[in-house]
Amino acid sequence: MILKYKSYWRKTGLKGKWGEIYLNHLNTFKPKNFLEIGVFCGVTARNTCEYLNKLHGNSFSYIGIDLFGGEKKSQIDEIEPNFLKNQTFSNPLKNLYYNYIKKENLNSIESNQNLLKKFKKNVKLIAGDTNEVLKKIDISDVDYIFLDGGHSYNTVFNDLNTIYEVLKGKNKVILCDDYGSESFIQDVKNAIDDFSNKNNIRIKIIENRFAELIL
Repeated sequence: MILKYKSYWRKTGLKGKWGEIYLNHLNTFKPKNFLEIGVFCGVTARNTCEYLNKLHGNSFSYIGIDLFGGEKKSQIDEIEPNFLKNQTFSNPLKNLYYNYIKKENLNSIESNQNLLKKFKKNVKLIAGDTNEVLKKIDISDVDYIFLDGGHSYNTVFNDLNTIYEVLKGKNKVILCDDYGSESFIQDVKNAIDDFSNKNNIRIKIIENRFAELIL
């Protein structure tokens, strides 16, 4: 299977080689039921659903959790300060198209639903804070989690702990972004390290950016 990560003319944190590295990691484990924490503009979600559809046909499931524009100021600062405060692109054509012609906020749940509409029977998007939402939904069948949501220590640690309480001992995979020096955030690394030490879970660093945890 040829795995190519497409940007769909949107913002994504997995630019350049990182999208392919992510998809190849996904292909190693071949999950069927997927959870993404931190959907942002939906690019990774769309690439993930395209891959899962090729692998499983219409029998896969994707759950995406994000604030989707319902952030408080402190949460905006925590997630993606420049883009969420002021939707700007280095490409002037994108600025014109999204801000003046289409007038679309790419982080909104409506915009993400539109990007994922071909998989609407398989996709569930949930707007809310993971500190509250994650404990209320059923994730017992999830095989693979991509964690790239809130970047504060407490949010990352709580997300990992909530997932672990449900999936521990089931050999499920969590791939955490922003751990290694290629995309480093200190609070993220500290939270992952503390969670790993507390639960005696080995951290595998992928391409000096991602942290892989097997529960």
